[in-house]
Amino acid sequence: MKVAQKVAIVTGGGGGIGGALAAKLAREGARVVVADLDADAARTVADQVNAASPGAAVSAGADVADAAAIERLIDLADREFGPVDLYFANAGITGAAGLDVGDADWDRSIDVNLRAHIRAAQLLVPRWVERGEGYFVATASAAGLLTQLGSATYSVTKHAAVGFAEWLNITYGDQGVRVSCLCPMGVNTQLLYAGEQSGDPLGDLATRAVTAAGDVLEPAAVADIVLDAIAEERFLILPHPAVLEMYRHKAADYDRWLRGMRRYQRSLLGN
Repeated sequence: MKVAQKVAIVTGGGGGIGGALAAKLAREGARVVVADLDADAARTVADQVNAASPGAAVSAGADVADAAAIERLIDLADREFGPVDLYFANAGITGAAGLDVGDADWDRSIDVNLRAHIRAAQLLVPRWVERGEGYFVATASAAGLLTQLGSATYSVTKHAAVGFAEWLNITYGDQGVRVSCLCPMGVNTQLLYAGEQSGDPLGDLATRAVTAAGDVLEPAAVADIVLDAIAEERFLILPHPAVLEMYRHKAADYDRWLRGMRRYQRSLLGN
């Protein structure tokens, strides 16, 4: 799909990958609704986008785990620009680390990292099927293909996000609905360093596991890769090529891979 003249919603758009995606989409000629739980951050990004591409963006504060909030974003896009062509389910949280995580933390991680994708798709996919075209981009993580040391909430919900994106692609791909799934490793965002800043040793382990595994990319570089993948309508978007090799090793010999991950965890813990 070419994004010029298309209408997009980007969640988690107040910075990081989402902010970079909003800017890149506008430079490519799209019009963008920038959504974030932090309304001020979303407004700042939209202002920056409009400074470079006048009239290309509007912003909204929204908790995209809430179906009603997603519906308001769709209505905003309709009023300002027209029907939504692309939806970037990019908002995410690291969640609490360790096994001793309460139901409230699990519920919040599932709501933001998975149900937000499901609820957006429930609202948009029927419209896209009727129109014969639409594009859903799910931001998961390399953790959704591999795992996340330290954080079960993040690992489990990102695996689920990959699974839902796969299902959407298979179920609606012949009806004009394109689906891609972004699975980066380390990207220089606040989310990457949340575990390190949490004061929780397992949260810190999660951050160190990612930063030690490969290059930490800038959000703008990831946004470029995402837009290239959309142009090719490619499902799996891997800004870090090493993730594919790790995924192959996992599939080739699961037990060996698990032993290797335990060994890697011990090295990071210094034990």
